[in-house]
Amino acid sequence: MKVLHIIAGDLSGGAAKGAYNLHKALITSGESSHIFNNTLSKNDPSVSVSINSDKKKVLEVLKRKIEALVLKFYPKRIDRIFSMGFVGFNFIKTNEYKEADIIHLHWINSSFVNMKILANIDKPIIWTVRDMWPLTGGCHYSLDCTRYTANCGKCPQLGSNNEFDLSRIILNRKIKYLPRNLTAVGISPWVSEILNRSTLFKDKRVVQINNCIDTTEFFPISKKKAREVLGIKTDKNILLMGANSVTDFYKGFDKCIESLKKLDTQRYFLLFFGNLDESSVIDLGFEYRSMGYITDVISLRLIYSSATIFIAPSIMEAFGKTLIESMACKTPVVCFNATGPKDIVTHKVDGYKAKPFSTTSLANGIEWVVNNDNYEELCEKAREKVVNEFDSVVVAKQYISLYKDILNK
Repeated sequence: MKVLHIIAGDLSGGAAKGAYNLHKALITSGESSHIFNNTLSKNDPSVSVSINSDKKKVLEVLKRKIEALVLKFYPKRIDRIFSMGFVGFNFIKTNEYKEADIIHLHWINSSFVNMKILANIDKPIIWTVRDMWPLTGGCHYSLDCTRYTANCGKCPQLGSNNEFDLSRIILNRKIKYLPRNLTAVGISPWVSEILNRSTLFKDKRVVQINNCIDTTEFFPISKKKAREVLGIKTDKNILLMGANSVTDFYKGFDKCIESLKKLDTQRYFLLFFGNLDESSVIDLGFEYRSMGYITDVISLRLIYSSATIFIAPSIMEAFGKTLIESMACKTPVVCFNATGPKDIVTHKVDGYKAKPFSTTSLANGIEWVVNNDNYEELCEKAREKVVNEFDSVVVAKQYISLYKDILNK
């Protein structure tokens, strides 16, 4: 059985990392797995790239500029990621495609895959849905908008009042070109739920399989030792928050800041990783440190292990990979009881789920974990949960079963 994964983006971080973890676990499990990607970030013979010449680099830039020009027709749009799927790389012409038994789509944006190409795929397809884009008319997180359950149009992120706007065009194009022989996989129960409600996937087969990490990469180090290595000289409880971009609109950073204002500044040390605007933190009165943008696993393992709690205040998240990375390092999580994270944390067993989207409840959750007499047990349960449910080898076995089921049918 030969699987070809189509993955856009840097394989060392973000949505693509979960897909790359799965790919490696499939190979470990004895399966033939190959990746097509649009970056040059991995020196891995099992990864092929669409950008392998100066000419193709120029074409890649031009494709993105063309899509960006289309958005100029919506001057009132909100400045958030909005993808179209109008242009892309034709992977069907490659030998890797011809040799594959099954095509596995993951995150395919950044002008990597033209939706029209999907209509020409003559092999079984799995699409692992890692944010909301596959089921919307362009946005990656719809927030309060539910027009993806109808036909999009009047898109609030475009600032549009037109029923037949760009979002309607994109969704109709997806409806036209999405193959019938496709199985959608939600990386959390929440994603599977919205897939079943969506116009695009409500008549498709939808399966739920968790996102994954490699728990041999993310494991605990003693908090004292981790702090020493990182040069963090404090005996205070460390509150950690981090993401590729901490201030992405759906990450709920403002909720985190408001909850921190309710805490005693003398009891806590704040630690951040990711792209952070420190002006939002400096006046809070806490000791803090920003580690910047981190991608290497060793540094992340130390950062997670050094913390008392990982705060995950996302207001909308397909899954929450940073949550399971933290839990794998025996650091409990405090999150809102909403979207993807709500099915990762077991309330008052391996973390705390705050009332959506109450900053008081989030602050109470932080205090509950810190003051818990059974804190060490919380840490043990957090690691146990991830090893049993979210490890890449465990998840790969579920995908192998799905591949075989689809091919047999």
